[in-house]
Amino acid sequence: MNPAIAVRVLHRCRVAPPPGSAPPTSLPLTFFDIPCLLFPPYELLFFFQLPTTTSHFTSVTLPKLKHSLSLTLLEYFPFSGRLIQSPESETPEIVYSEGDSVAMTVAEADGDFDYICGHHSKDAGAFHELVPWLSDSDEVPMMAVQITVFSNAGISIGLAVDHAVADGRTFAYFIKTWSSIFRDGDNSLPKPFNDRSIIKEVEGLKELFLQQWRKHKKCVNKNKNKTSREDDSVRLVRATFVTSPREMEKIKQWIMNKCERKSKPPPPYLTPWVLTSAFVWVCLCEARAGRVTTAAPPPDTCFFGYNGGAISRLDYAVPAAYLGNCLAFGRAEVARKELMGEDGILAAAAAFGRKMKEVDVEVLGGAERWISEWEALMGSDVDVVGMWTAKLDLYGVDFGWGRPRKIEEVSIDAMKSGICVIESRDINGGLEVGLVLPKNEMDVFSSLFHEGLKVLA
Repeated sequence: MNPAIAVRVLHRCRVAPPPGSAPPTSLPLTFFDIPCLLFPPYELLFFFQLPTTTSHFTSVTLPKLKHSLSLTLLEYFPFSGRLIQSPESETPEIVYSEGDSVAMTVAEADGDFDYICGHHSKDAGAFHELVPWLSDSDEVPMMAVQITVFSNAGISIGLAVDHAVADGRTFAYFIKTWSSIFRDGDNSLPKPFNDRSIIKEVEGLKELFLQQWRKHKKCVNKNKNKTSREDDSVRLVRATFVTSPREMEKIKQWIMNKCERKSKPPPPYLTPWVLTSAFVWVCLCEARAGRVTTAAPPPDTCFFGYNGGAISRLDYAVPAAYLGNCLAFGRAEVARKELMGEDGILAAAAAFGRKMKEVDVEVLGGAERWISEWEALMGSDVDVVGMWTAKLDLYGVDFGWGRPRKIEEVSIDAMKSGICVIESRDINGGLEVGLVLPKNEMDVFSSLFHEGLKVLA
């Protein structure tokens, strides 16, 4: 196992919107935003093939990256702001004032760029020095950026983003806007829609979420990207697994054949995400069976938490470029003995189908349980939390150096059960699943995953 990458910080700076370009603004959080206060920041790493020396990069490329980021923050100025709770307001607000800025770290790494961009198992701790830290201040910054040069090989762009400012949809708009301005000097994407009053509050829901948040905020480290860097994380390994359309079709046909033999209708919503997640869920349950001991008997029910876009499911119009969170939280559940039985994949897919059907019928159904259910998932040894989605086309981010060589979500290190599912870079219609597990569990998972796809004929 390769050791952690040696990283040397070259300099630190701050990048702000152009002076006088953005008005002072306060954005109260909506009921969609408040549950995200309990989640760790997401920490995405984009690796780009770029054979340049450190000196050339810092003198030629870096100034353009800073300038294009500044122009991006002109439209996405809440990303430069801070999360505060003033005595005058019961609801936390994202506040932007003239002079607010984003912290940027520029560093140089001594490591094997090709190795770290691979799908194989790697030391999870090797990635921690490539993502920035958010500040320890009481007024929580919304974003920080780190750019790391692997001389004559490539660069990584790491971003730590507080969940309160944006969901994955908004982040995808942001990073694609930045790359477009850097590459072309202009941006053809829709401008962000900053008016959060467009979200219609549900009576009593915001107050309930605020009450739950206040109850738990003292024991929740808001600067949670620290938790992904604890010393014991070096015992974890990170790997990526890919399902192709052909393999997903094999999973689907296996499910259909099982249903036919049982004279049951097939589950609804057998999408690529459902097929892949059902298969991964079963493999993870088997791989982590060793975590259950006689002192801690296994739970009767296993859960898989995920979020889905709510914009298209609301009964009123919200612009696709709305800047903020607009997600529904889902939690599929299966009896443990079913999930680990011979029809586990079918049981998992059916559980996803049931939950997705509920969300389609009533997107805010059960919303009052979002925080309590997800808080239990985040601390679980046996459940799963799925992050991101293939619909965002993150591999479509292009600064002019071509598509990312690799994308990693580092914050899943901080979760005992987090996985990251995005589109495949190299297989059209395929999916990439990023995992972080102890090495012995990763070895078992890898065997189950690859051998399982072979036998699902």
